[in-house]
Amino acid sequence: MESRHTSRYFFKRAGKKHTSRLWTKITVACDTRSHFLAGAEVTTGPSNDSPQLPLVMTAASLTVTWDRVLADAAFDAEEHHRFCREDLGVRSTVIPLNRRSQGRKWPKTRYRRQMVKRFRKKPEGSRHRRVYGQRWQAESAFSRHKRRLGSALGGRSDASRAREGYLRVLTHNLMLLAATS
Repeated sequence: MESRHTSRYFFKRAGKKHTSRLWTKITVACDTRSHFLAGAEVTTGPSNDSPQLPLVMTAASLTVTWDRVLADAAFDAEEHHRFCREDLGVRSTVIPLNRRSQGRKWPKTRYRRQMVKRFRKKPEGSRHRRVYGQRWQAESAFSRHKRRLGSALGGRSDASRAREGYLRVLTHNLMLLAATS
């Protein structure tokens, strides 16, 4: 989320710096069918989203029963696969392998090995593309969120931007409920 209504393009054109301290990140768990944001964590960026996965999924599991978790490669860690599968009871996790080094092609850990076995990159129409292809629904939810509510936060401090981020998630969900009733 942008921290000001002034775009990055204007900052660049004006010769000013747009500091990374002003960048607010919202990590969410999104239901792919309804675009409902079931869990959220607001942090400042740039930073890795990986530490937020247990917090977001724990909050999301209070309202939604998850069958499958789709995530991007930033969340590829055995501890995340294990947490979702064993602690939350998720049937499968589909997180592309993030090859940290090009030397090893076969992961040593249990759930990352299953990812390689079950979701090898195959030709068009393969299971991997069909299953992981639903992740675009989360990106669509973010796009909808920014179109409806804007991409800029009005808060001046990190704490007020965090509060506003949580309120935006709540507003997004209320807008979905109002549209379906």
